[in-house]
Amino acid sequence: MNEAEIHFTTSLGLVRWIGWAHMQAGLDWVRERDLSHEQAFALGFLEQNPGAIQRDIAQMTRTSAASVSSLLQGLERRGLIERRTEEGNERSKRVYATSAGSELIAGFDDAMLAAEDTILAPLDADERHALLALLTKVTSALPQPTRP
Repeated sequence: MNEAEIHFTTSLGLVRWIGWAHMQAGLDWVRERDLSHEQAFALGFLEQNPGAIQRDIAQMTRTSAASVSSLLQGLERRGLIERRTEEGNERSKRVYATSAGSELIAGFDDAMLAAEDTILAPLDADERHALLALLTKVTSALPQPTRP
């Protein structure tokens, strides 16, 4: 055994490992598109919330307005987003993913489903169903995650 290898011996340790593998698949997908995690997250948010204001993006990414401004500048330079001023309010800018930005992140959900299939490949259909039932039972007792 390699000294760097980690062996998980608890259920939650194994769940964290599965989560890590899924997260890595997402990060690899994002990096292949020359995006940071934050940039991909912002593009995805703008796909679902066209015309969001910078403050909305800062709140959703849990970062400062200055950090979001820098993030958006990088996406804007690449032609992946555009900022538009509202009529009658030149100080307020709405942010939109461009068609290039939308195309760049298209397929993320499918990639994550493929990663899930890869991770769960050792399980047959009955085992997958049992795993889902057990995880549903465990999470039913937990507080629901909320958006910021």
